[in-house]
Amino acid sequence: MKKIYILLLFLFFHSYFCQSQPPDGDDGNRVEVIKMAYITHELNLTPQEAQNFWPVYNNYVNEIKQARNQYPNDEVAFEKRAVEIKERYQENFKKILGNKQRANKVYTTDKQFNTALNNELKNRQQKRLQNNNPNQQLQQKQLQQQPHINGNNGKNLKKGNGGNNKKPHPPF
Repeated sequence: MKKIYILLLFLFFHSYFCQSQPPDGDDGNRVEVIKMAYITHELNLTPQEAQNFWPVYNNYVNEIKQARNQYPNDEVAFEKRAVEIKERYQENFKKILGNKQRANKVYTTDKQFNTALNNELKNRQQKRLQNNNPNQQLQQKQLQQQPHINGNNGKNLKKGNGGNNKKPHPPF
Protein backbone atom coordinates (compact mmCIF):
# COMPACT_ATOMS: atom_id res chain seq x y z
CA MET A 1 0.00 0.00 0.00
CA LYS A 2 2.84 2.38 0.86
CA LYS A 3 4.52 1.74 -2.47
CA ILE A 4 1.34 2.52 -4.37
CA TYR A 5 0.81 5.70 -2.35
CA ILE A 6 4.37 6.90 -2.98
CA LEU A 7 4.09 6.03 -6.66
CA LEU A 8 0.85 8.01 -6.94
CA LEU A 9 2.48 10.96 -5.17
CA PHE A 10 5.38 11.00 -7.62
CA LEU A 11 3.08 10.64 -10.62
CA PHE A 12 0.87 13.43 -9.33
CA PHE A 13 3.78 15.80 -8.64
CA HIS A 14 5.73 14.79 -11.74
CA SER A 15 4.56 17.82 -13.68
CA TYR A 16 5.78 20.12 -10.90
CA PHE A 17 9.28 18.68 -11.08
CA CYS A 18 9.46 18.80 -14.87
CA GLN A 19 8.47 22.42 -15.44
CA SER A 20 11.30 24.94 -15.55
CA GLN A 21 9.13 27.88 -14.50
CA PRO A 22 5.56 28.06 -13.27
CA PRO A 23 3.23 29.69 -15.82
CA ASP A 24 1.52 32.09 -13.41
CA GLY A 25 4.55 32.90 -11.23
CA ASP A 26 3.00 31.12 -8.22
CA ASP A 27 6.35 30.00 -6.76
CA GLY A 28 5.21 29.94 -3.12
CA ASN A 29 2.39 27.48 -3.73
CA ARG A 30 4.61 25.30 -5.91
CA VAL A 31 7.30 25.17 -3.24
CA GLU A 32 4.71 24.16 -0.63
CA VAL A 33 3.50 21.30 -2.83
CA ILE A 34 7.06 20.09 -3.39
CA LYS A 35 7.78 20.41 0.34
CA MET A 36 4.71 18.32 1.16
CA ALA A 37 5.82 15.60 -1.25
CA TYR A 38 9.37 15.67 0.11
CA ILE A 39 8.34 15.46 3.77
CA THR A 40 5.69 12.81 3.04
CA HIS A 41 8.30 10.70 1.30
CA GLU A 42 11.06 11.20 3.89
CA LEU A 43 8.77 10.41 6.83
CA ASN A 44 7.08 7.52 4.99
CA LEU A 45 3.68 8.85 5.94
CA THR A 46 0.70 6.59 5.45
CA PRO A 47 -2.48 8.23 4.13
CA GLN A 48 -3.97 8.21 7.64
CA GLU A 49 -0.80 9.69 9.17
CA ALA A 50 -0.65 12.34 6.44
CA GLN A 51 -4.24 13.34 7.08
CA ASN A 52 -3.48 13.90 10.78
CA PHE A 53 0.07 15.21 10.31
CA TRP A 54 -0.36 18.13 7.89
CA PRO A 55 -2.74 20.30 9.95
CA VAL A 56 -0.44 19.97 12.99
CA TYR A 57 2.67 20.63 10.89
CA ASN A 58 1.09 23.72 9.29
CA ASN A 59 0.26 25.09 12.75
CA TYR A 60 3.86 24.43 13.80
CA VAL A 61 5.23 26.31 10.77
CA ASN A 62 2.87 29.24 11.41
CA GLU A 63 4.02 29.51 15.03
CA ILE A 64 7.68 29.47 13.94
CA LYS A 65 6.92 32.25 11.43
CA GLN A 66 5.17 34.28 14.14
CA ALA A 67 8.18 33.85 16.42
CA ARG A 68 10.48 35.05 13.61
CA ASN A 69 8.28 38.11 13.10
CA GLN A 70 8.16 38.73 16.84
CA TYR A 71 11.99 38.73 17.14
CA PRO A 72 13.31 39.94 13.77
CA ASN A 73 16.54 41.39 15.19
CA ASP A 74 17.11 39.15 18.20
CA GLU A 75 18.37 35.75 17.08
CA VAL A 76 18.84 34.41 20.61
CA ALA A 77 15.28 35.25 21.65
CA PHE A 78 13.95 33.72 18.42
CA GLU A 79 15.94 30.51 18.91
CA LYS A 80 14.71 30.26 22.50
CA ARG A 81 11.12 30.63 21.35
CA ALA A 82 11.64 28.17 18.49
CA VAL A 83 12.94 25.54 20.92
CA GLU A 84 9.87 26.01 23.10
CA ILE A 85 7.62 25.56 20.07
CA LYS A 86 9.52 22.45 18.91
CA GLU A 87 9.31 20.86 22.36
CA ARG A 88 5.59 21.47 22.49
CA TYR A 89 4.95 20.10 19.00
CA GLN A 90 7.24 17.12 19.50
CA GLU A 91 4.55 15.48 21.64
CA ASN A 92 1.91 16.11 18.97
CA PHE A 93 4.14 14.65 16.24
CA LYS A 94 4.96 11.68 18.48
CA LYS A 95 1.24 10.91 18.92
CA ILE A 96 0.66 11.02 15.16
CA LEU A 97 3.83 9.26 14.00
CA GLY A 98 4.08 6.68 16.77
CA ASN A 99 7.55 7.25 18.21
CA LYS A 100 10.06 9.91 19.20
CA GLN A 101 12.51 9.11 16.39
CA ARG A 102 9.99 9.83 13.66
CA ALA A 103 8.84 12.93 15.56
CA ASN A 104 12.42 14.23 15.65
CA LYS A 105 12.84 13.41 11.96
CA VAL A 106 10.18 16.04 11.23
CA TYR A 107 12.62 18.74 12.32
CA THR A 108 15.65 17.33 10.50
CA THR A 109 13.66 16.77 7.31
CA ASP A 110 12.29 20.31 7.48
CA LYS A 111 15.82 21.68 7.92
CA GLN A 112 17.17 19.55 5.05
CA PHE A 113 14.44 20.76 2.72
CA ASN A 114 15.03 24.42 3.63
CA THR A 115 18.78 24.02 3.13
CA ALA A 116 18.26 22.38 -0.27
CA LEU A 117 15.80 25.12 -1.25
CA ASN A 118 18.23 27.88 -0.26
CA ASN A 119 21.05 26.19 -2.18
CA GLU A 120 18.85 25.90 -5.27
CA LEU A 121 17.90 29.58 -5.04
CA LYS A 122 21.56 30.59 -4.76
CA ASN A 123 22.49 28.45 -7.77
CA ARG A 124 19.69 29.96 -9.83
CA GLN A 125 20.72 33.49 -8.85
CA GLN A 126 24.32 32.78 -9.86
CA LYS A 127 23.20 31.39 -13.22
CA ARG A 128 20.95 34.40 -13.77
CA LEU A 129 23.80 36.79 -12.96
CA GLN A 130 26.13 34.93 -15.32
CA ASN A 131 23.52 35.00 -18.09
CA ASN A 132 22.95 38.73 -17.57
CA ASN A 133 26.67 39.58 -17.72
CA PRO A 134 27.94 38.44 -21.16
CA ASN A 135 31.29 40.26 -20.69
CA GLN A 136 32.08 38.06 -17.71
CA GLN A 137 31.25 34.95 -19.73
CA LEU A 138 33.48 36.13 -22.59
CA GLN A 139 36.37 36.74 -20.19
CA GLN A 140 35.94 33.27 -18.67
CA LYS A 141 35.93 31.66 -22.13
CA GLN A 142 39.08 33.57 -23.13
CA LEU A 143 40.85 32.46 -19.96
CA GLN A 144 39.89 28.85 -20.61
CA GLN A 145 41.16 29.00 -24.20
CA GLN A 146 44.56 30.50 -23.36
CA PRO A 147 47.38 27.94 -23.21
CA HIS A 148 49.09 27.67 -19.87
CA ILE A 149 52.47 29.33 -20.25
CA ASN A 150 55.14 28.06 -17.96
CA GLY A 151 58.32 28.84 -19.84
CA ASN A 152 57.82 26.40 -22.72
CA ASN A 153 55.29 28.22 -24.96
CA GLY A 154 52.65 25.64 -24.21
CA LYS A 155 54.80 22.72 -25.43
CA ASN A 156 55.84 19.88 -23.23
CA LEU A 157 59.61 19.54 -23.41
CA LYS A 158 60.78 16.16 -22.28
CA LYS A 159 64.30 14.94 -21.91
CA GLY A 160 65.25 12.22 -24.30
CA ASN A 161 62.96 13.22 -27.17
CA GLY A 162 65.49 12.98 -30.00
CA GLY A 163 67.82 15.78 -28.91
CA ASN A 164 65.10 18.43 -29.08
CA ASN A 165 65.75 19.68 -25.54
CA LYS A 166 66.17 23.31 -26.54
CA LYS A 167 64.61 26.02 -24.46
CA PRO A 168 62.38 28.43 -26.33
CA HIS A 169 63.94 31.64 -27.63
CA PRO A 170 63.12 34.80 -25.73
CA PRO A 171 60.47 36.90 -27.52
CA PHE A 172 62.77 39.81 -28.60
